[in-house]
Amino acid sequence: MKPQHFVGIDIGTSEVRCVVGMHDPKNNQPSIIGHGSSVNHGMRRGAVVNVDEVAESISQAVHEAERIAGVPIRSATINVNGGHVTGVDSQGVIAISAANREITSEDRMRVDDAATIVNLPQNREIVQFFAKYYSLDGQKNIKDPVSMHGIRLEVEAHIVTASSPNMRSLDLALEKAGIEISHHSVSSLASAEAVMTRQQKEAGTILLDIGSGTTNLIVFEDGDVQYVSVIPIGGQHITNDLAIGLKTDLDSAEEVKLKYGTLKEGHKGVSRLIKTEKSGETFISDDVRMIIESRVDELFDLVEKELHKIKKFRKLPGGVVLTGGSAKLPGIVQYAKEKLQLSTRIGRVHGIGGLVDTVEDPSYDTVIGLMILDLLMLPALPQNSSNYSIEGARNVFKSVFGKLKN
Repeated sequence: MKPQHFVGIDIGTSEVRCVVGMHDPKNNQPSIIGHGSSVNHGMRRGAVVNVDEVAESISQAVHEAERIAGVPIRSATINVNGGHVTGVDSQGVIAISAANREITSEDRMRVDDAATIVNLPQNREIVQFFAKYYSLDGQKNIKDPVSMHGIRLEVEAHIVTASSPNMRSLDLALEKAGIEISHHSVSSLASAEAVMTRQQKEAGTILLDIGSGTTNLIVFEDGDVQYVSVIPIGGQHITNDLAIGLKTDLDSAEEVKLKYGTLKEGHKGVSRLIKTEKSGETFISDDVRMIIESRVDELFDLVEKELHKIKKFRKLPGGVVLTGGSAKLPGIVQYAKEKLQLSTRIGRVHGIGGLVDTVEDPSYDTVIGLMILDLLMLPALPQNSSNYSIEGARNVFKSVFGKLKN
């Protein structure tokens, strides 16, 4: 039998990335066998503004991944991004009518489905469904009620919704590129699957995926997703600020950001001149740091507001995990630690084999996570949504090649 391959495609604001993986039975873990990337000019802040350009970028990234992996790519799990992505809490309640009052998997599906019945505008749709915990006859914080006995089953859930027009544009771009969509997932969940440990998810941790046009935020506690949000600020905004503040063009501003951008404090009273290679312009290092610091400060102010909204500010023992291309900015870890008053670290991919050394850059964390989710995803449980526990999915993954559990 030919080995089955799993594919993730990260359609980002500035780049499209594709990673191909397969299950390595020797180490019982996913193994990367191919990857590709291409520049994307068809997106703004995570939303499609030119379908043809996005489709062309997807095709280029996929062809590069196919060349390295040596396998054709026909379908993939893809990310949904942009400021139009929002999360909302919901509840579902059902009665158990079976004679023995034992909860079955069908009952769990019914209560999940009940939680998805929410009043949404006609231009919005459910992307993903996360069950926080179940309650049975008043007993709360139940992870899985199946096989327990009771008459009233409830679920506390978090539902992620997105703009239907944006979703259709994304689907159309993939259709033009000849790629079938296996699953949709928010970017932050994919990044978390690639870099976060079970201990971090249990303790209570926030992951910030700082991309080019957006920052994806996800909060885990007790092993489950508690909150998802997208902040429309990313690394491209820092470049724009530098172009305006330094009175230069965008190419020079990007070069300054990548080569000289930092949040680290220099020696007091000591500044230096920095010079770009392409244009030969000179700038003062303190001016560069001040401009970058202003935008990063705004970003973390918005993150702080999101944490206040869910009453988790300074209340996450697992701290902050940073990922995404802009997480490479020198000094950002210490800056986030002081601003959010939480321990902070850069996320590192774990539990992956194969060509992992070629995709160690934080900007690849999301697409690696999408590849893992392509392997782990269970079928959509309530209709139009994907319901699964990440750790539960890992258990299914371990058993798929062994005893095959339901």
